Amino acid sequence: MTEVARDLQDVESKTDGPSLWRQRDFLLLWSGQTVSEIGSAVTRVALPLVAVVALQASTFQVGLLTAATTLAFAVIALPAGAIVDRRPKRSIMIVCDLLRLLILGSIPVAGAFDVLTMTQLYLVAIAAGVCTVFFDVAYQSYLPSLVRTEDLMAANGKLGTTQAFAQLGGPSLGGGLVGLVGAAGAVVADALSYAVSMLAILGIRRREEPPPPPPADEPLRRRITEGLRFVFGHPILRRVVICTGAGNLFSGMTSALAMVFLIRVLHVSPALTGLIMAGSAIGAIAGGLFAGQLAKKVGSARIIWMSMLVFSAPQVIAAAAWQGWGVLLFPLGWGVTGFAFMVYNVAQVSYRQSVTPPELMGRMNAAVRWVVWGTLPLGSILGGALGTLIGVRPALMVAFIGSWAAGWFVFFSPLRHIRDIPQSTTD
Repeated sequence: MTEVARDLQDVESKTDGPSLWRQRDFLLLWSGQTVSEIGSAVTRVALPLVAVVALQASTFQVGLLTAATTLAFAVIALPAGAIVDRRPKRSIMIVCDLLRLLILGSIPVAGAFDVLTMTQLYLVAIAAGVCTVFFDVAYQSYLPSLVRTEDLMAANGKLGTTQAFAQLGGPSLGGGLVGLVGAAGAVVADALSYAVSMLAILGIRRREEPPPPPPADEPLRRRITEGLRFVFGHPILRRVVICTGAGNLFSGMTSALAMVFLIRVLHVSPALTGLIMAGSAIGAIAGGLFAGQLAKKVGSARIIWMSMLVFSAPQVIAAAAWQGWGVLLFPLGWGVTGFAFMVYNVAQVSYRQSVTPPELMGRMNAAVRWVVWGTLPLGSILGGALGTLIGVRPALMVAFIGSWAAGWFVFFSPLRHIRDIPQSTTD
């Protein structure tokens, strides 16, 4: 058992007992997700390196490759949700893992025969992205059928912690693998991670309730519209989506500005920049570890707005960092951001899962992801433009303040009168 897992077990044992640690099916899902997340983090480093090192790709080509990995979220997220709601979610996850194993496995095979091209990398990035969209929507929709409603906070906290851990250690592992076996060979690690995830999901014994049969004459557009209507017609979910979308907009700004701020304003060496930037992942790991415990103390619903308005308030100190010892303010504020956002995400995802009817779960998750992920690239563009107009430090200050202020969207909603997440799927 890893150190992170032992810490999680200690935290949970101090609250309601280690209930999830006795649930074999959840542990299988969690272990498969952990390995898959680490593998995906490796590929985020290895895939561009394949293009640069093996194919001598231009900067523009690498940019196109990066965009191709996320294209599917903008294009097919909504229809994916409608399809997921009409199919067994466990089966969708198994098929997606198998397809990603084959898709990514084609890269080292093509490299071995010296037939790898940029066209193949683009197609791999797009196809793997499509599978990831379907897997992620099915994955979040499947969890409520696997654990009790009162365990959702703890379950999402564990899943979020290992995701943050993968983001922290995955790139370093990816760089090491690239040095040992080459960029194409490093992609093998991600392909094998999907095999492990598939085997873990195959081992889950509990079966979900079969989805209701779709009306023969119901068009896909109507099902998509029904999901959007549910999300934006719900008085609290609507505010949660606006808050998350606004938070991601300003998060995109900070991501675009942070590296420039460290290197050009604070004159941090490139070697130390990555270490300082790791503060966010460390904070996120802590947030996942303690999200469930904090929710029990202050309320599993109340913590949604508290995490944004109270926990994240000190993040602005990152923009006040100065050269010398003052640079330490940046990883401190950056870590606060990671901690607060992880607690917020665990809480809001758990709330969404608890108030959404099972037959709408896939469309709800797809609709939310479609909106909130779409603001990230807009934030990056806005951050670059604002940094050019008013300076990097002032723009970074605006981004941190805006990120904190997004919490007011959920505070001024019926959510502030609710202490805990409802224990049923009706609101």
